[in-house]
Amino acid sequence: MINGRGDHVGVKLSSAGVLITLGIIFGDIGTSPIYVLNAIVSSHDISRDLVLGGLSCVFWTLMIITTVKYVFLALDADNRGEGGIFALYALVRRYKVNWTIFPAIIGCASLIADGFITPPISISSAIEGLRILNPDIPTVPIVLAILAGLFIFQQFGTRIVGAIFGPVMLIWFTMIGFLGAREIILYPQVLHALNPFYAINLLVKYPGGFWLLGAVFLCTTGGEALYSDLGHCGKGNIRVSWIFVLITLLLSYFGQSAYLLHNFTGKHWAEGHSTFYSLMPEWFLPIGITVATLAAIIASQALISGCFTLVNEAIKLRLWSNLKVIYPTTHRGQMYVPGINWFLLGGCIAVVLLFRESNNMEAAYGLAITINMLMTTLLLTYLMYVQRRPTLVVWGIPAVFVTMETAFFISNLKKFEHGGWFTIAIAAVLFFGMWVFYQARLLRKKHIEFVEIKDYIAPLKELMHDESIPKEANNLVFMSMANDKSHIDSNIIYSIFRKRPKRADIYWFVHVDISNEPFGATFSVDTVVPRRIFFVRLSFGFKVDHKVNLMFNKIVEEMVKSGEVDELSHYPSLRKYNMPADFKFILLNSRVAIDDALTPFEQFIIKGYRFIKSISLSNAEDFGLELTNVEEETIPIRIAPSTKIDLHRIP
Repeated sequence: MINGRGDHVGVKLSSAGVLITLGIIFGDIGTSPIYVLNAIVSSHDISRDLVLGGLSCVFWTLMIITTVKYVFLALDADNRGEGGIFALYALVRRYKVNWTIFPAIIGCASLIADGFITPPISISSAIEGLRILNPDIPTVPIVLAILAGLFIFQQFGTRIVGAIFGPVMLIWFTMIGFLGAREIILYPQVLHALNPFYAINLLVKYPGGFWLLGAVFLCTTGGEALYSDLGHCGKGNIRVSWIFVLITLLLSYFGQSAYLLHNFTGKHWAEGHSTFYSLMPEWFLPIGITVATLAAIIASQALISGCFTLVNEAIKLRLWSNLKVIYPTTHRGQMYVPGINWFLLGGCIAVVLLFRESNNMEAAYGLAITINMLMTTLLLTYLMYVQRRPTLVVWGIPAVFVTMETAFFISNLKKFEHGGWFTIAIAAVLFFGMWVFYQARLLRKKHIEFVEIKDYIAPLKELMHDESIPKEANNLVFMSMANDKSHIDSNIIYSIFRKRPKRADIYWFVHVDISNEPFGATFSVDTVVPRRIFFVRLSFGFKVDHKVNLMFNKIVEEMVKSGEVDELSHYPSLRKYNMPADFKFILLNSRVAIDDALTPFEQFIIKGYRFIKSISLSNAEDFGLELTNVEEETIPIRIAPSTKIDLHRIP
């Protein structure tokens, strides 16, 4: 929600907000009961220690990690109502600590990598229920068809179908809660799992019990999405709806466990059976499978939208190369990133073809997301430390999270050879790309030169009146890295005076700054030479679509009204007919001089950066200037001494 000043404010608590939250936030964690208990007991003999121990681990994981860490602590670490790894990073980077960038990009990479396996496992787990009705039905083609349809539909926006997400998820949670409650009534002894002794017993005494944490962890994989979507729903709606969601999830987990203990104690649980669908009467199966499939699609949609938002934030924070971002509807926050959409679809198809069964996906799922959770804990702990929270809060509570999440990470390492390598490989590629991009920008920023603008005012005035040089435009606009009116990029001076002399009537130097705030857009104008040279600062929130041309036009309109600039053309033949002045934007692309003596590391970073830029959106499109009169120039910069050549003149 945006207030009258353009500031972002929290979404208020309401019954409609709670319903919408059910559809947006809890899809991933809400569909976990389809496969979590299966993953815990798969290929094991059903025993009291196994079932109650696994269930106790699930209960305390949901209470400590999901409820305490995310619902209470993380939701309070919001950036003006926005959440997620980058909102958290934007908060901590205000304290000028450089290392915090690494947890942020590691968390981003691992969360997107998780997006390659969440849709396939959710949809496959739901569709495989059809095998109960028809054991010979081929589920892979159905899963692929649903995935293809889901990703193709992204370009049209989800506003219309989004209206049904909340009601469908309400039906889903009510259904799983009711089915679970029936079994608990039949076997109430399952409530003994509330005692953490059973969890400790499983980890310490049950053969291979520690490694079962990899399966237990699947119950909380939607925790990060809960935090990331804070801005869409508001913490009040999330916390109230979580009470209902948590109760129904626990009823489902306890109900499935009761069913196992009541009917299968001492028996072997074979792969391919489903504890979740076993709770449904035979006549209800078609309805249950349909609702489960819809819930899985909604869970997948939420994760896809979350990836779009995450990448868009990374672009605005200059941590990701420019990509085309489309806004298919007028609904705030809804976007479509074609490059990421098809990238995710390709990855999801690969996962389905590689693993084929949800049981195989379970064996690979969770490794990447444990890394993301650890990175969030690290940034959250640092934020609480710099905010001078009580010592117990700063060190005691995070110590519990780190201990649990490290145990989950170690147990999930067993999944690496069973397919976990796939998501780790994807995360590594994404991290590597962002790291190269970040290092290249540091390299350029370190060696970019700024000069005193006052030293060039006289030459600029002379240039304005030198009719021997063809006029470039009435108004010449340069995008500047310098952020104050006293300095200007040496590259801009090079372009104006040396690259090709550029005469104009008015020179504009525009600096764009991405703030730590998620929303809002402000500007300021400094007059260097009245009516002739201006320095403009534009500041955008990291979630705002920074359309520079649109904003610049509004600034000029205001300045025309105040009499600071003339709106008419300076060409006499056009001015007498009241023709408006023309504007030309100059975008400078810096490139390392070929004669620089670069270190191997610098060569590696520069080559990687050039490759990333070659497949990225152009600067003109990134600044929203693609439809304007714009020219891009390549300007050499030096980041190292020139290569020494022993050269002599001969007579």
